[in-house]
Amino acid sequence: MDSSDSAPTSFFSSGVVSSLKKVKAGSRPSVEIHLPDAEVGKVRLRFAPEPSGYLHIGHAKAALLSKYFAEIYQGEIIIRFDDTNPAKESNEFVDNILADIDTLGIKYEAITNTSDYFDELMKMAEKLIREGKAYVDDTPREQMQKDRMDGVDSKCRNNSVEENLKLWREMIDGTERGLQCCIRGKLDMQDLNKSLRDPVYYRCNPVPHHRIGSKYKVYPTYDFACPYVDAREGITHALRSSEYHDRNAQYYRIQEDMGMRRVDGWDDARFPTVQGIVRRGLKIEALIQFIVEQGASKNLNLMEWDKLWSINKKIIDPVCPRHTAVVTEKRVLLTLTDGPEKPFVRITPRHKKYKGAGEKATTYTNQIWIDHADAVSISAGEEVTLMDWGNAIVKEIEKDHEGNVTRLSGVLHLEGSVKTTKLKLTWLPEIDELVNLTLVDFDYLITKKKLEEGEDFLDVLNPCTRKETAAYGDSNMRNLKRGEILQLERKGYFRCDVPFLRPSKPIVLYAIPDGRQQKSLK
Repeated sequence: MDSSDSAPTSFFSSGVVSSLKKVKAGSRPSVEIHLPDAEVGKVRLRFAPEPSGYLHIGHAKAALLSKYFAEIYQGEIIIRFDDTNPAKESNEFVDNILADIDTLGIKYEAITNTSDYFDELMKMAEKLIREGKAYVDDTPREQMQKDRMDGVDSKCRNNSVEENLKLWREMIDGTERGLQCCIRGKLDMQDLNKSLRDPVYYRCNPVPHHRIGSKYKVYPTYDFACPYVDAREGITHALRSSEYHDRNAQYYRIQEDMGMRRVDGWDDARFPTVQGIVRRGLKIEALIQFIVEQGASKNLNLMEWDKLWSINKKIIDPVCPRHTAVVTEKRVLLTLTDGPEKPFVRITPRHKKYKGAGEKATTYTNQIWIDHADAVSISAGEEVTLMDWGNAIVKEIEKDHEGNVTRLSGVLHLEGSVKTTKLKLTWLPEIDELVNLTLVDFDYLITKKKLEEGEDFLDVLNPCTRKETAAYGDSNMRNLKRGEILQLERKGYFRCDVPFLRPSKPIVLYAIPDGRQQKSLK
C-alpha cells in the first residue's frame, strides 16, 4: 500500500483504554470503540519498537491494542524496527522482540526497518535544507536545550543554504567538524508547543549499524524518520502513547514540510471546485465572463483553463497592489558605495495607476538584496535600473570557488536613462523589518488534458503538484489580509492564503496563473 501523500491519524492509548472499559468482558466491542476516520478493510497499523532492549509491558500494551483494532477493522499490522540509534541496537534484541511478538499472538503483514529508508531520508533532509526548511547547527547540546526552553533562535538559524550544505557533507563524511553538528528543522522557536522549536532531524554517529555496518555516519532522529516512513508505508493510524500528545503538531508539521500530507480538502487550490479555484485566486467575475463566452457549447467539460485565467488577469491587474519579494536561496547583497549613509523612507503608491490600492513605505539603504537569478545576469561595469529608485552601475562582482555570485558592489547613477538599460531589477533594502514569505506554486493534478476512454487517471497522476519557495518580502506585506490579491513585481500574481501572524511564521502566498503556458514544477 503506497500512501506517499497521506498522513496517519494519531490517537492515544490512554484514550483508547478508557473507551475499552465501557465493554463488558467477553462481549463484542460496541460501536463506541473506534479509530478516527477508520474504514473497514482500509486500516493499516504499525508496531514500531526500537531494537535496543527487550519488550516490556508498555510495548505489549501498544502491540495488543494494534492487534485488537486490526481485527475489528479487518486491517493489517506491520512490524517496523525503529533502528536509528546504532549505539544501542543489536540483532539480539531484534530476534527476541520477534519471539515476544509471536508469544503475544500478533499476526503481521510484513517486517520493515527504518534503515530501509535511510537513503530516502538523507535525500529528504537535503531537500529541506535547499528549501530553507532545515539548517545545520553546531550549538553544544546543553546550550541548544536551554535555547529551546527559552525560545531563543540558534546563531546558525539564518546561515546560507550553501553553508548548510557544506556542513551537511561534513556530517555525512563523519569528519571532526561534522561530529559537532546536527540538522534541525526550521519550524517555530517561539511556539508555545516546545516540540515545534526547531527539533533535531539528524545527528552524526560513527558507530557501525547492526544491519548495514559502517555505510552511514549520520542517522535520523525518531521525530524526523517516523512521519516520513509512516507516510511511505501507508500507515492510516499511528497508535502513540499519551506522552506524545504535544508532539502530534510536530509530526504533522514535519510531514507538511516534507510534502507528504494528504491534500487539504475540497478547497485545495489544485482542485477544480469553486472553493479550490477561488482559494487559488480566481475572481467570480472571471468565472461568470468565461461561462458566458462559452455560451451553449457542448464542450464545457473540456474547459480551457488558460483562457479562464487570462480573463482573471485582466480583472485583477488594473487594481491589485504591487509589492516586492526576493528569493531567499542564494540571494545577493549589492553594496552601493555612494548610497544613503542613513536609511530613508518614501511613501509610494501600491499601484501607480490605481489610487484605491493605497500607499506603502519604501526604505532606501546603501545595501540592498537582489535575486540570485538577476545577479548572475549582470556584467562588471554594466548599468542597471533599480525599479522605483533609478539607475546604478555595478563595478565589482564577487564569486565563490564554485563560480557562484556572492556579492556585488557599485554606485548610483540616478541621472541615467531607464530606456538605455537591459536589466530592470527588483530589490529589497537590507533591514530587519523584511517579512518571511512562502511562495506556493501549483501544477495540474494529472499530466494529460484529456483522458482517453478506458484510461485510468491513476496512471497519469502528476507526481509533483505543489512547490514552495522561501522568500523575503517588503515590510508593508505585514498588513496583507487573507484572500487579498497582489502582484509581486516581476514574479507574478498571488493570493494571500496565510497572513502575517508573527515574524517566525511566513506569510503564505498562492501563485495565480496568468493564462500563459504553465511550466512543470519538476
